[in-house]
Formats: sequence, C-alpha cells, structure tokens
Amino acid sequence: MNSPRDQYPADSRSAGFQPAGSGGIPAARTNCGQAARLTSSQDGSATESGLSRCARLLLLTGLLALLSGCQKQESDTGGAQAEAKAHVITQDGVAMCTEHGVPEAECAVCKPHLADKLQPGESLKVRLPSTNSTSIVGVETATPEMGAMADGIGCVAEVSFNQNKLAQIAAPVSGIVQTVDVDLGTKVEEKQTVAKIWSASIAEAVARAVLSHQTLDRERKLRADRVTSEKDFQEAEAAHRSACQQLRTLGFTEAQVEELSVRPQEQVLMEVRAPFAGEIVERMAVRGALVEAGKPLFTLVDHSTVWAMLQVPEARLARVKSGQAVELRLDSLPGQVFIGKLTWISPAVDERTRMVRVRAEFANPDGLLKDKMFATARILTRQAEGAMLVPPSAIQHIEGRPFVFVKQGADLFDVRAVRLGARFDGRQEVLAGLKPQEQVAVSHAFALKSAMLMSSLGAGCADD
Repeated sequence: MNSPRDQYPADSRSAGFQPAGSGGIPAARTNCGQAARLTSSQDGSATESGLSRCARLLLLTGLLALLSGCQKQESDTGGAQAEAKAHVITQDGVAMCTEHGVPEAECAVCKPHLADKLQPGESLKVRLPSTNSTSIVGVETATPEMGAMADGIGCVAEVSFNQNKLAQIAAPVSGIVQTVDVDLGTKVEEKQTVAKIWSASIAEAVARAVLSHQTLDRERKLRADRVTSEKDFQEAEAAHRSACQQLRTLGFTEAQVEELSVRPQEQVLMEVRAPFAGEIVERMAVRGALVEAGKPLFTLVDHSTVWAMLQVPEARLARVKSGQAVELRLDSLPGQVFIGKLTWISPAVDERTRMVRVRAEFANPDGLLKDKMFATARILTRQAEGAMLVPPSAIQHIEGRPFVFVKQGADLFDVRAVRLGARFDGRQEVLAGLKPQEQVAVSHAFALKSAMLMSSLGAGCADD
C-alpha cells in the first residue's frame, strides 16, 4: 500500500492536481496527457522545465531537513504516517525535547515564539543537527571586546573663522595710501605696521599740537619771570593737552608727539597697525589710493582656533548641552579626527529645515581646518569606559528585538535577548544580557537564526 507521500507527489501542484471530488485523478491524467503532447510539440522543453522544478523542490526539501535536524518516522501499516513523541518527561518532571535534547520550554527550534517574551539576559536554546554544522556554514565565535564607547548625535557642519579673532583693519582717517607693508598670507605681530597714510587732517592736527607745544613753552618761561598770569599759563597747558590727545586718538605715541614738536617740517604719515597677531587673509589697500575714514584695508585673522557651525535636528536637541565634546571629520583629511567643545546653542529653530544651529570651537595649531570647509560632526552625549562591544554582525533581530547567539557547546547555542547601546566606528555596544567571557557568534550568525526559525516554515517537531 502506498504512503500519503506516494499518493501526493511533490509536483502535483504543477500538474494541475484536483484533490476534491472524483474528478481529481482524471484531471491529473488529462493534464499529464496535455503535458506529454506539449513535450512532443515543443521539442522536449516542457519536460526539461518539469525536471528542473522537481530538482529544485527536492533540493529545498533536503536543505530544510538538514537545518531542522528533525527525524520523522513513517509506518507502513494502514497507509498512515505515525510520528514519535517529541518530548519525554524526566524524573525531575522536566519535559525534554527528544529531537534536540534540551528542555522543551527552552527549545527555540520547536517554540521560536517564546523569544518574544524574553527579557535581556534570558535565553532559549538552539541545537544544531551535528557538531560540525557550524564549520559547514562558517559560524565563527569570539568574546566581546571591552573598550571605550561614546554615544553621540551625527550632523553636518561647516568650518568658519573664529569671529572673536577676526578683524578688519580700516583706515582711521581719510587720506592717500603711501605704503603697503604686508601682503596676503603675511604673518604679523600685534601693533605691527601694515600700511601708512598721508592725511591733511593729520597734518593739521600735528601743526596744532606743535603750535600748542611752542605756546606752552613760551608761557612757562613768562610765568617763571612773572610776566604772564597763571590763567594764561593754564589755558596754554590745556590747549596743548587737547592737541596731543587728538594725536593719541589717531594712534600717535607720546614719543612721536615730542619728536614732531622738534621737527615740525617733516611729512607726517599715519601708521596703520595690526590689533593682534595673526595672518592677513584679505587685502584691499593699494598704494596711492584715496581712502575714506573707516574703509577696510585688510582682513586679519588668528586661525589658531576655528569654529564649526553644526545643524542639529530638532528631535535630538534635548540631548545637546553646552560644553559637550564634539568630533569633527572631513573628507579632505581622511583618518583625522578633531576634538572640540560645544560653546553655543541657538535659541531658534529654522522653520524650513527644522534644524537648530549650534557652534563648536576647535584648536587649529597646524592650520589644517580652513574657512568654509564642509565636515561631518558628532556631538558626544554619553561616554563610557569599559563598554562591552561586539561586531554589528553578531546582532540578529527577531520580531524587531535584538538577540545574540552564545555558544554553549559544539552544537548548542543560547538565543540571548540583549539591550543595545551606541553603535559607532564598526562596533555595537551591549548594555545588558551578555557577559565578557562568553563566546558569541560574530560571523554567519544569520544561519543560526535560520535554524531557529525553521519550525515556523513547517519543519518543527514539537507537539503543539
């Protein structure tokens, strides 16, 4: 007597088999006859297609049986299939899965749905068909790595000059540029002369200061001889102080004022000086040009520190605080990471992009960071030393929850629920559910997940 598998061949669906009613078998025969005629008319192409389908079905069936490891028993008596019991009760009252040799309540192959109820640190067990199954599919294990991990928020950034160390050197008075002493890229020191300007107003101020100086000397001598009054002497002294103060406002020192008083006929040039040490990055001054007071002549910057303007999504703003460390990376400088500090968070959100501008400051001693450079930044919101780290390939998600496969034997693995932390630089932090000394599947862990979920495809062996 034929078994049920003999009565329902694997290719019955492709042959048009009709299970209901007495017309099922004739229909199958009719389709087979049609297939034969089709084979004759199309030079055997349909036969080859049918054989290909049969080969694929047989191969799939063999793979499912190999991964599940289930051993089904069939009986020839009465034409019915009899299955052995999938579990036995031990002396301790524990139901054991006979197919996989683990407690039935922990058998992940027979009951994969139990994984939904696992908390971090809890696990089920997966028994593989043989002790060399892992080597066949290429599963590799390793212990977690212990190291530093920093959780952060990634965002785009643009480098800019430090506005607190940026200055425009402007003409203090109207006049004609007589000399230009610096050029683009020139490194200057604080108070260094960068240009000289001749101005009629300066010449007038110098003449007034020289005249007041001479008047004061004359009044001082007359007062010593008691020829003039104390009032005239005080008026001359006040006029001289006023004239000298005007020159000091224009940048002349006391020594220069005294020198001009001695040589009143010498041409007076206004020296334009750098307010601090830095580099000339922009030049507008041209020799012989007529300039107005306040017109920019140079742009000076100290780029030993720079700013980076970051764009942070509104949804992540609650994790951002002033003073946090920031990592900066640029495509033009591969492999280099610049560490800075968050110094300002904008009080407004861009209504179009829903982004918030924040500012970070970075040391730039070598001048590698340039104005207007584009970069990617990462604001470090949490840093941990001694974090447990695994490769991302070790994490397998089942129904949206993270799991790892912990090796317990040559053919036995724990399906362990875990709680994840930050993921960065090719490493995933595990916060809970795993111990440092445990062996975790880090390569081809998906094969273990497939073996676990095989019963959901109809290859399970537990009595439900």
